[in-house]
Order: sequence, then C-alpha cells, then structure tokens
Amino acid sequence: MRELRVSRNWNQSQFAERLGISTSYLNQIESNNRPVSATVLLALVDKFQLKVSEIAGGEGDRLLSAFSEALTDPLFESLSPTAQDLKLVVQNAPSVAHALILAHQAYRRSTERLADIDQELARGMSEATPYEEVRDYFHFVDNYIHDLDLAAEQLATEMGLPEDPLGALRRKLEQQHRISVRYQENEVALRRFDARSSTLHLNKYAPAQTQQFQMAVQLAQVEAGDTIDRISAAAGFRTPEANEICKIGLHNYFAGALLMPYGEFADAARKLRHDVELLALQFNASIEQVCHRLSTLQRPGRKGIPMFFARVDRAGNITKRHSATKLQFARFGAACPVWNVHQAFEAQGRIIRQMAETPDGGQYLSLALQVSKRLGGFRGQETTYALAFGCETSNAEAFVYADDLLDTPSVQYDPIGVSCRICERANCPIRAWPPIKGRIGVDHHQRMTVPYQIK
Repeated sequence: MRELRVSRNWNQSQFAERLGISTSYLNQIESNNRPVSATVLLALVDKFQLKVSEIAGGEGDRLLSAFSEALTDPLFESLSPTAQDLKLVVQNAPSVAHALILAHQAYRRSTERLADIDQELARGMSEATPYEEVRDYFHFVDNYIHDLDLAAEQLATEMGLPEDPLGALRRKLEQQHRISVRYQENEVALRRFDARSSTLHLNKYAPAQTQQFQMAVQLAQVEAGDTIDRISAAAGFRTPEANEICKIGLHNYFAGALLMPYGEFADAARKLRHDVELLALQFNASIEQVCHRLSTLQRPGRKGIPMFFARVDRAGNITKRHSATKLQFARFGAACPVWNVHQAFEAQGRIIRQMAETPDGGQYLSLALQVSKRLGGFRGQETTYALAFGCETSNAEAFVYADDLLDTPSVQYDPIGVSCRICERANCPIRAWPPIKGRIGVDHHQRMTVPYQIK
C-alpha cells in the first residue's frame, strides 16, 4: 500500500480518499497494524487496474533474499533471526535492511581485498564500486523505469516503429535533430558522436541490430536527456562516476524500449509464447536485446511473466543480472555449477533447457544459450558469453520451451543453488567449497568426490 501511494506522489489523505477509507485506517494498514480488508483489496484492483497477484511481492522478495544472504555470514553466527523476523524488518523498515546490506557488502569487500593487498592500498575501498552501485539500483527498481518506458513507447508510435527501424531512426536523427549518420570502415567504436560537426559515426561492419541500437541510444540522449538526468539525480548515487554510469544504463533502457515498445512487445511475447528467436526476427533485434527486454515487462497493471535474466562470461562472471522471481543470483562468488548456463558454452546455437529446484523448494524453468559477437572480419574481435532466462514453473506454460517438459509424468528437477558459499545441500558432488555457515567433518578412512562431509 505504501509503495503504491509513494509511487504516485500522494499523501495519505489523498490516497485514502481515492480508496474510500479513512486516513487513520490507511495509516494503520501501512504500519502493519491492520489487515487489508476485502473491500480495500477490491478498491485497489478497481481503481488502479491491478491484479491481485501483483499487490504482493516485487521489491520485497528481492530485498528479503539479499537481506537473508547477508545474515548468513559467520559474522552473525551468534544471531539466529527467524524468517518472520526478517520479513518484519523488510516490510516495516526496508531502509534498515538496505543499510545492513550495504554495510555487509563493504565488510566483504574490505575482507577480500585486504587478503591480497597492503592496508595502505586498501584504505577507502570498502564502498561499492560505481558499477556495482548502479547494478544494484536497477535490480531494486525491478529493472523497469516507468517514465522512460512511457516516453519511449510514445516516440515509437510517432515514428512508426518497429517497422524499418534503421530507416526510421536515421530519418529522425537527420531531419529533426540535424545529426548526420555516417558508416565508417575504419571506425573502432560502435558509436562515436562528433558534437562539433553534429555527425554520428557508426561501425560499418557492426551487425544491423547493433547499428540501429546505437542510433536509438543517440536518440535517447537528444530526446530524453532531461528525463534521464532527473531520474539519475533522484537515485542519489554517492559518486559522479556512478551517476554517469547510470545514465549509460538509462540511455540503453530507452533504446530497448523504443525498438521494442512495451504494449506491442508484450502482446507479441504472449502470442509467440516467449520464443526469443521469433521475437528477435519480428522486432529486428538481437537475442540478448529480446531477453533483456522481456525482463523489464513490469509495468503496473500490465505486467508480463515474472522472469529472471543473466549474462555470464566464460569465467563464470555474471555481467548482467535481474530477477523478478524468487530466484536470486550470487552477489559474491561464482554461480552454481549445476546451473545450465555453463552448459551453453558447449552447445553453440542451441537452447539448453533445465527444470531446476533451489534449496528453498522453488522450482524454475531455466533456459540458456551461447551468444557470440564478432566485430570485423577474420581478424576481428569475437566476444562469447551465455544468456540465461526463465521463470517459475507455475508460469512455464507461457513458454514454448516447456511443452514436452511439463507433459512428462514425473518432472526431474536438477538441484541448484545461489552459490556454494550459502548453499545448504550436504550431498552435492561438485561443490567448490563448503557453506560458510556449515560445519565440516573429515573421515580419513573414506574418500568421496568431495573430501569432506557437511554436518
């Protein structure tokens, strides 16, 4: 209730009047002293076009997951908060939970870096890096920027997108903004804008999807620059570097929303049952752009299927991540080795499917595929990484990839975790290290795959 009111910049009196209840009753609901009655619930659904399933969850689930992970650190071993204790903190004092997470991140970074560098060099390194701060910002806003998404959709309608995106984008830049577009054979950058001559230089050998995306980014700067500046400033980043990095992310967000307008893209995703290859063809986009856009379909009143999305390099680093589901990715250390995203590197061009189960009983349809990008010819640079996306099995019927998997009489689920550091499974044969809160035992008369037992 509080999140819904604050998102509309209403005070309690205005919100209570809209719902037909007293201000004191609303205050008690927001303080968790009174339950939400059926009458109020129906009013929420009617006045704000919400689904009942949308009223719960959201940031609370992600915050609870991050909060719980922080408290598994041995630093808090003497404390044993219950799941209900954690929920109460997240619901009633989310700023306290955020503060503890930030403090724990600083502690972890300091501990890990002090193990490798001198104390003199470690001074001042306990804060999150600007890149990490921005990544967390997008994670906790549900990877959806409402004002920017609406503006991009309106502009797409005016331009007639997604039809002929290359032509439409070039005409918009050249005719309305007097920005010349030039394709250069010797251009190293994907996009380079010369402000003095008002010329946008694009790499001639970049894929068409990359060229049009970079034109859309340029258009974001001139069409939505003020909005992006306002959103980034409101985020309250600690450093100018984080503020500038966030602007890059917001430019990219606008570009994706422009090329794949929310309403049309959401309808196509539902109709094509989230077939990412068909969606890529329909919207003249890359597979990565489609997967990323699917993870942003969180518009109030018209949410898509809650999904998770991640990009992983060959070393196992998660370079992009977002989850609108209960599945969360490791904030420290590598991802679970049982997760099928690692298998994607062995099956180029093929989507790997997995039915997975986490230690808390959550069950998911996980999809992964390898993607390669080459810029230039034979001697050009090639980047290879894996994309992972999926949903909870309760929503798997909306995905074409799950048809024969769900028809199986007894579905086999692979046991995965967030990371070995916090995974509770005692019998995993491919553990990288024991859980930080688990006790281990060693039997010198017996050798299993893992040389210790978890008690």
